[in-house]
Amino acid sequence: MTTQPFVVWTEIPVKDMQKAMSFYNDVFGWSLTLDDSGPNPMAIFGNVEGATGGHLYPGTPGAGPTVHLAIPDALPAATDRAKIAGAKVLYGPIEIPAGRFTYIEDPDGNSIGLFEPAKAA
Repeated sequence: MTTQPFVVWTEIPVKDMQKAMSFYNDVFGWSLTLDDSGPNPMAIFGNVEGATGGHLYPGTPGAGPTVHLAIPDALPAATDRAKIAGAKVLYGPIEIPAGRFTYIEDPDGNSIGLFEPAKAA
């Protein structure tokens, strides 16, 4: 059995990089900055050793897969921040053995799961 995470990178297309970076910074407490050193601008998140990461990039949001992102605190607080930042709450919270999550749609129409892990017993 492999010990590598099943998800190794996530790319989220957005219409407006500055607006999207502000949204994700507000909701998750991140410090995304624009990196335009490559062929396409991007804002990298999850740049932590041993963590799965990804980036925002200018693109066309669509009905792609849902990305579940760990929140820095309690699910109700993160859901409230998401609403204030412009998200549409779709469904939840949903309880699962690993924790709980709420489906939201970010301002670009991407499906995002706000994930709160279960507390260790």
